[in-house]
Amino acid sequence: MEQFPEQASTNWIMSTFIYTLGAVAVLLVIAGLVLIDMGLVRRRNVLDTTIQKIGAAMVGGLGTLLIGYPIWQWQFNQAFGVPSPFWQAVKDWWLGGAFTTTASRYIDPTTLPEADVLQIFFVFFVTFTMATMALIHTGVVERIKPLPLYVMSFVVGAVLSPLVGYLCWGSLSPLTLRGTHDFDGIFPLYITAGTFVLVLAWRVGPRLGAFRPHSSGVRPASHNVALGGVGVLLILFALPFITIGSGYIVPDVGFFGISFTESGLGIVIVNLFAAVLGGAVVGLLLAYRRREPSWALLGPIAGVVMGGTLFDIGSAWQCLLVGALGPLVALGTAALLRKARIDDPKVVPLALGPGIAGALLTGFIKWGTPTGGYIGLEGDHAIGVGTITPWWQLAGVVATMLVAGVPALLMCLFFEKVGGLRASEEAELVGMDVTVWGASNFGDDLEPSIPAAPSATPAAPSGNHRQAGGVPV
Repeated sequence: MEQFPEQASTNWIMSTFIYTLGAVAVLLVIAGLVLIDMGLVRRRNVLDTTIQKIGAAMVGGLGTLLIGYPIWQWQFNQAFGVPSPFWQAVKDWWLGGAFTTTASRYIDPTTLPEADVLQIFFVFFVTFTMATMALIHTGVVERIKPLPLYVMSFVVGAVLSPLVGYLCWGSLSPLTLRGTHDFDGIFPLYITAGTFVLVLAWRVGPRLGAFRPHSSGVRPASHNVALGGVGVLLILFALPFITIGSGYIVPDVGFFGISFTESGLGIVIVNLFAAVLGGAVVGLLLAYRRREPSWALLGPIAGVVMGGTLFDIGSAWQCLLVGALGPLVALGTAALLRKARIDDPKVVPLALGPGIAGALLTGFIKWGTPTGGYIGLEGDHAIGVGTITPWWQLAGVVATMLVAGVPALLMCLFFEKVGGLRASEEAELVGMDVTVWGASNFGDDLEPSIPAAPSATPAAPSGNHRQAGGVPV
């Protein structure tokens, strides 16, 4: 076979290494989410929660690996005039495709330049879907059955998350070319996950004792809130590498946002940390004001989500102020969920609320900024062909919520008919670890035993339980 040594140039090898770090860093985000949920669920559900979260991430990633990635690549084939663009993307980029199974030195650069970089970006996209599913699982911990969760994970990975990416994330996506702007995956990750959880948590229903007392005395209880802090730090450690991966590195030219916006490596990292610190300080103030420690731990995440669409094109001051609004938007979103009796104190408040608000705010702050297009193309696909406006940001939000929300509702209704979404009440009372795995995580008697069936008399509170900042521990 003819070889093309230019595919192994030093510039491309360096870019490949950077995108590899980004892909691996997303796995650290999943590990952080595992630690957060381990600390915020009841002790008797820690093992099952961990297994479900890792399982959902892996099944979702498998969906993208098998067939999902070609959906995102479709936009590039359309722009470059490839015949039958979608079908060709499938033939090239499914798990057995020509570009996924051929070493880069055997791929003609006129057909696929920087092949190694794009193959590694394939993995980066897979891990992005894994993080999306890990986040979705967080919204329905301690009560969802495994089979519906894993089926939904595959659908999200194979179709829904790549489809949102095709529409809203990438320099040649249909909405980007018109003015919708994203940078850090706010649309395919946070708004997608938040919308899916909003529907799923509504249909699954709240945990026992979440909004009204249960006859057994059981209620949601965080057995080790401090673990959430460790998880948040792990996520923050990973975010700079992921942020760098959310853009184009053009050798001898510079760094551009994923929609080919003018940016720089230093700019996006400074903006990221500005949003982190803005969200962290406001979250800390809310925590002390409300005596709820979770805001101190999760405030930085709200800041990141709120500012994620702005990191490549905003200034540090803008990202600091927008990030500072993140915990406030999250607080308001959480209040609305409580009124609606939807039991999700984390994903919708942290991902959907700040994700939507930040995307719309970017439309106002950077109104008129060029976006979209691809280097070397002209006409409808030239660099800067789109113009950021609040209206196109809203169009991206609506499109994402429809792509994620409608299938989520249909799948929920299907599983409600054929076997149910939710574990039995007895399983919730005894604990999922014992019910599913025959394992107990409270042999040290830090959590009282719960009867296998609801008792007519409410259980007396254990002396080992106390209130810390409004969170039962």
